[in-house]
Amino acid sequence: MELRRDPITQSWVMQEDEEVIESQYGVCPLCPGQESLSPQAVYVHPYGQPTWQVRVIPHLRPLYRIEGDAQRRAQGIYDRMRNVGAHEIVVEHPDHHLPLSQQSDENIAQVIRAYVSRVVDLKKDRRFRYITVFRNQGATAGQDLEHPHSQITATPFVPRRVGYEIRSSEQHFRLKERCLICDVVGQEEVEQARTVEVNELFLAFCPFASRVPYETWILPRQHHWSFEEDLSSWDRQLRFGRFLKSILQRLESVTPTYHLVLHTSPNVHAKSERVDQWKSLAEDYHWHFEVLPVIPSRYKSYSLKEVYYNSLCPEVAAEALRRGGVGT
Repeated sequence: MELRRDPITQSWVMQEDEEVIESQYGVCPLCPGQESLSPQAVYVHPYGQPTWQVRVIPHLRPLYRIEGDAQRRAQGIYDRMRNVGAHEIVVEHPDHHLPLSQQSDENIAQVIRAYVSRVVDLKKDRRFRYITVFRNQGATAGQDLEHPHSQITATPFVPRRVGYEIRSSEQHFRLKERCLICDVVGQEEVEQARTVEVNELFLAFCPFASRVPYETWILPRQHHWSFEEDLSSWDRQLRFGRFLKSILQRLESVTPTYHLVLHTSPNVHAKSERVDQWKSLAEDYHWHFEVLPVIPSRYKSYSLKEVYYNSLCPEVAAEALRRGGVGT
């Protein structure tokens, strides 16, 4: 397996050089008592206890390999490198049937704490330029194991969409000396038309140009570029976990299937970065989660020639989410 770069779109694409043989288990490898079926945990809470609440393990079928270097090389105009990186599973709860949205506030906060701990640790490795946290809920969203879980990847490149965000944020800051997403937050709070929920710390809203029905962004109202630095305390983790739970319940009143992805600052200490590349990043970038629901086909959401078609305007979607889901 290797990574190849598209010179036109600048996307890195994973190329498999042999057929992938899916592993089959007679029991769930993520459930308590089956720990021997998975690699040794890299994070466990509570540590050193016979029973666990949250654990993080290397993925059973990783897309990225932790050993070695990227070995970037050219093939004429093309670029390729090894699939060096990390790929981990965050097992969110011992209960095989308890989704994240139905767990206690404290347990969701422990999941957030596991995210923070792993992002901090993986950013210490200077081979990795970007750390992604994501969860796919539901088979049509690509959930590959039934047990409630999230995933974390560390890659030697910055994903294309995040790169676009960073460049747009930098251009906006250079022009106006303000954070682009802070300006978006300010306008959404004034207009209220697309706001799903807001409290003193966090905001959730359906973006003005939503790509799919009920797309929702979740982010801090006050500026911060780094997820792991902003949510470093238990109080912030607990309050964000409670807010995230509310938003997921609202979304699940519409569909149980979605993608949840963290967008945060890249690893500015990666060895391939230029010294001056991220000089305004702390001021111009704003971390956030993006939730992309997978909606039944009657909504006909699709991308056509890189232009998204969304059959449900965000103002209507936000109104529906404000009405539904909490406490269900």
